[in-house]
Amino acid sequence: MSKQYLTTHTVDDAHPTDIFSIAVTPTQILSASGASTLRIHSTNQPDFPLVQELPGAHKLGCHHIATAKHNPKAASVGFDGEVKIWKPRENGEWEYEGSISDGNKAGELWAIALSEDGRYLASTAYDGRINVWDVGAERVKIREYETKGSFGMCIDLLLTRKSVDGRFTASGHQNGSIYIFSNETGRMLHSLPGLVKPVRAIAFSPASRLLAAAGDAQIIALYDVSSGEQVANLTGHTAWVFSLDFNDTGEYLLSGAFDGKVKVWSIETRACVATHSETGKTVWSVKWLPKTASTRNESFATAGANKSISFYREASGS
Repeated sequence: MSKQYLTTHTVDDAHPTDIFSIAVTPTQILSASGASTLRIHSTNQPDFPLVQELPGAHKLGCHHIATAKHNPKAASVGFDGEVKIWKPRENGEWEYEGSISDGNKAGELWAIALSEDGRYLASTAYDGRINVWDVGAERVKIREYETKGSFGMCIDLLLTRKSVDGRFTASGHQNGSIYIFSNETGRMLHSLPGLVKPVRAIAFSPASRLLAAAGDAQIIALYDVSSGEQVANLTGHTAWVFSLDFNDTGEYLLSGAFDGKVKVWSIETRACVATHSETGKTVWSVKWLPKTASTRNESFATAGANKSISFYREASGS
């Protein structure tokens, strides 16, 4: 069954360069680009106004930004290799809390992900190392996982208080390798088969039942986290896939690709239920927006090489 999503608003020229990453909170969307300034737009107003800028956050630009799902904390990483941690003041405005560096070299820290409670951060590196950090006051490294040395292009972290079994880090690499690690034991659980080309996006489903991975192979592979078995391939993209995001229930997966196409997939039917292609330019990042008391329908945001942020809402009855 297909679903229909309507374009509700587009913030044109949200950044002066490509927008490489977006992250969301219940009321805001944070965006990062090749420019030095991070920008924050409100998502609880129909015109999604700009409410704050963080100028000079990363002098060489920022390629990844992440937020904690259940705690007001954000992290961003720049092309200089430095990760900055951000927290909101009492008035809701974001402020710098501290930084993480691992040699402070370009590429030393690349992709990042925050745990739902905002306490832990996972990062990849150019030499394949995967690190997990406690981002409390000391900001110390608590895990370091070795892989086969291929550039770590993407990462996701599932580390919640609610799920004893859901304490995993997953990484995707330039040589097509995909790994799942246990943060409890510090050991690799699975080296996953299926993709032989660079893996550029990876995402756990809620409750860590599934892992989705995609990249230059143009397919989205679904894996069972507990067994490591590849359970499905989602086909339909005809270009590199750069971004993946599960909705809150795990029923739908959002994907964005090099050719500007954005797709919504049903996990139950393993089928694409919606495609948007309003821009022919690369979509670097896609995110579902958290549901609130005033939003009954699903909505999501996309950003990329057109320097804009577009917002979509599920049509009533679809």
